Amino acid sequence: MMMTKGRCLTLLLTLGLALSGCASHKDEDEKAKQNSPQQNFESAESALALGNYSKAIQLLEGLDSRYPFGPYSHQVQLDLMYGYYKQGDFASAISVIDRFTKLNPQHADLDYAYYMRGLNHMAMDHNFFQELLWVDRTDKDPSSSRQAFEDFSNLLKRFPNSKYAADAKQRMVFLKNRLANYELAVARYYVKRKAWVAAANRAQTVVDDYKGTEAQERALELLVNCYDELGINELKQNALAVLKANYPNNSLVR
Repeated sequence: MMMTKGRCLTLLLTLGLALSGCASHKDEDEKAKQNSPQQNFESAESALALGNYSKAIQLLEGLDSRYPFGPYSHQVQLDLMYGYYKQGDFASAISVIDRFTKLNPQHADLDYAYYMRGLNHMAMDHNFFQELLWVDRTDKDPSSSRQAFEDFSNLLKRFPNSKYAADAKQRMVFLKNRLANYELAVARYYVKRKAWVAAANRAQTVVDDYKGTEAQERALELLVNCYDELGINELKQNALAVLKANYPNNSLVR
């Protein structure tokens, strides 16, 4: 297949930039090897502060591999957690976090590690492009959000006075609504298939486990509908009573 001159020039330019990037990376690596651990650590801190996460991670990884028990080892790992998170490498961040918490169970910054674990799992459930295109993610697997909720919960249990506690609580409210909406979406899926028992079970999960969420009122409405379809009047009346007590202005109980 013939390649146009424009495409050929573009390919050569791309290749040149890639090779230039590789050479630059090698130069940085050689320079880092010649510097002292303190110099590399200070350079990594500066890179983090400037938002140059790629450079910071390169330096920090070098320190972590060459001096795993050096004077900067703990801070290097804490910085790596943050750098990986900002770079979007959540799996690497969680790996560092788990290693840090296992080896340093009494460290003064352990609350930060727990907090970062929650942030990374929360970010794993966040898809920028889907949100940008207004794609409904309600029915997507929420396992990462569920883990993030557990991470923040562990933080609050172990470090209730942590400076990260207030933010963790706010994030848990968001995550609780996310998980409740997922259960409600599954319940509605079963309704479409006329699987009334399965739908009622999912709706009951929202009522029992996600009190105070935006989805609770819709779940109670769905319960009333399911029990009506199943012909179970006693459970229908119970659901209506709970609906009326919590949402007196709902159209089903007026």
